[in-house]
Amino acid sequence: MAPSLSVKEYYANKTIFITGATGFLGKVLIEKLLYSCPDLKKIYLLMRPKRGQSCKERLDAFVNCKVFERIHSSCPDRLDKLQVIPGDILAEGLGVSLEDRELLQRETQVLFHGAACVRFDTPLREAVDLNTVGTKRVLELADRMTQIEVFVHISTSYCRCEVPVLEERLYPANHRPQDVMSCVKWMDDELLAHLQPKLIHPQPNTYAYTKNLTEDLVSQNAGKYPIVIARPSIVTAALKEPMPGWVDNLNGPTGLLVGAGKGVIRTMHCNENYVADVVPVDIVVNACILLAFCTALEKSKDIQICNITQSGINPVTWGGALDLGRIKVQEYPFSVCLWYPGGSPKSSWLQHQVALYLTHLLPAYFVDFLLFLLGKKPFMVKIQKRVNYGLEVLQYYTTKEWHFKNDNFLALRKKVSVEDDETFYTDLNEIDWMEYIGFYIKGAREFCMKEDPATIPQAKRLQKQLYYLDWVTKIVLYSLCIYFIYYYIKMFVGPAIN
Repeated sequence: MAPSLSVKEYYANKTIFITGATGFLGKVLIEKLLYSCPDLKKIYLLMRPKRGQSCKERLDAFVNCKVFERIHSSCPDRLDKLQVIPGDILAEGLGVSLEDRELLQRETQVLFHGAACVRFDTPLREAVDLNTVGTKRVLELADRMTQIEVFVHISTSYCRCEVPVLEERLYPANHRPQDVMSCVKWMDDELLAHLQPKLIHPQPNTYAYTKNLTEDLVSQNAGKYPIVIARPSIVTAALKEPMPGWVDNLNGPTGLLVGAGKGVIRTMHCNENYVADVVPVDIVVNACILLAFCTALEKSKDIQICNITQSGINPVTWGGALDLGRIKVQEYPFSVCLWYPGGSPKSSWLQHQVALYLTHLLPAYFVDFLLFLLGKKPFMVKIQKRVNYGLEVLQYYTTKEWHFKNDNFLALRKKVSVEDDETFYTDLNEIDWMEYIGFYIKGAREFCMKEDPATIPQAKRLQKQLYYLDWVTKIVLYSLCIYFIYYYIKMFVGPAIN
């Protein structure tokens, strides 16, 4: 049964502290709290100080982001509830002043810890410092918060990549977090780089390894105050709020969509029949808000775990998503394209390597050669090498199928009222993939690439020209291939017959 207290009523007069506020998920979380919980008291945001910028100037720049557009238009006074706490997740004591530390310890009731390094290829020392040591500093601050009601740690459902089915339970790390934090403190770079593959095995990268390590660290604080670990899968553009398709970075699937839409990416190593477990950012944020609400009311001494994942509820495969992307990019083409969007995923690594050579590297070298002849600086090979490196990093996640249990996530809808379920929606069946991917491409075009919607007609004309150029190029290449095959057959086979 839903509790008698509504979500809005719970958050009324609450003081919230958020780390990772300037990140993709952090911005949407802040916007949603301000918009849907109008009576909350204060939100403190940990932000790195910038030389020559006051806290007010930093906050003004932050709230002028497009994500806060509906708040500016309907309830701008709620932005006054935001207050910057100058600090740094990498600094001892979070770099927070004694005055601000005492303020947070005295007033904070809900803590959302989302600050983390999300790059897969970060060196181990840096990943441990950001994800694990940074969390240790936040936990030390939380230990002294006199009014804390819930600690929400935002992790990932890819924290144990080798597990066949990730359940909603703790998975102890292979190494004690304190030991690893100590190691990276005294080891030199050369020794740490040598040991890194062995340390992180069987995890594919330092991101997954340190996320699991950090969950173990968080679990050591069980019983001090209610704690919940939220594990989102791949977080993608907004479904509905603050606006359909809102996204502000090129990480993961967004980079693939933009790269493919611009004709830069024409092949990727991917099993197109595998399900892409992606969840829109607004559903993830709503789940985190509900998890804080439920965990605070239940006051459990045990760590709560929630996998915010698709888990086959409303599935879309990688191939299906790419097919929809090819359709929708015709409606929202990019203004600057290298070539007409095309290509396909390859389940065979060898086929992918051949396609990579023929459709990525060879054209790049050809373009750079033309630029060299024209006296201009070559750049295409450099870009393609960066693209290919990015594809290599991602291919671990596109060539395996992932299975997650998400009973606790599904149960959230039953723990709140019908009204709260509509306001803080988490129903994955609401996603119409055709419509969603259209908004996704439109959002990436507008918010990531900064292309004005007014340029769409011109972009469509450019895409039409590229389409014809693509066909002409294919006809010429195929004709040359047929000609050379015919020529060599005539040269070598003809005399043998005579």
